[in-house]
Amino acid sequence: MKKYFITGLLIWIPLVITIWVLKLVVDTLDQSLLLLPLALRTENWLGIHIPGMGVLLTLLIVFLTGAITANLIGQRLVHLWHEILHRIPVVNSIYSSVKQVSDTLFSSSGEAFRKALLVQ
Repeated sequence: MKKYFITGLLIWIPLVITIWVLKLVVDTLDQSLLLLPLALRTENWLGIHIPGMGVLLTLLIVFLTGAITANLIGQRLVHLWHEILHRIPVVNSIYSSVKQVSDTLFSSSGEAFRKALLVQ
């Protein structure tokens, strides 16, 4: 009896947590729809709220940002943005840490977290 209960927990807990996290992410990204004017929101032109439209809007914004910053002018703007953020005391430490972690995780070299190192 105890074995079946624990087996059931091992099946349901990861599934429920996964669904909960996905719902949290979709609900959070749906808040990006609030940036749109009232006339462009799905409630006004379809009559109902469609969950996930904020995810599509967020993906579109990220894609367009990448497309714009891939050229020379965009790279200069990003460099200027980095310089501005590095001059703000508290923002500098947070931004630098998050940027370093994201650069490591999304690096195209495939060498992220391959070795354990101890730096004195």
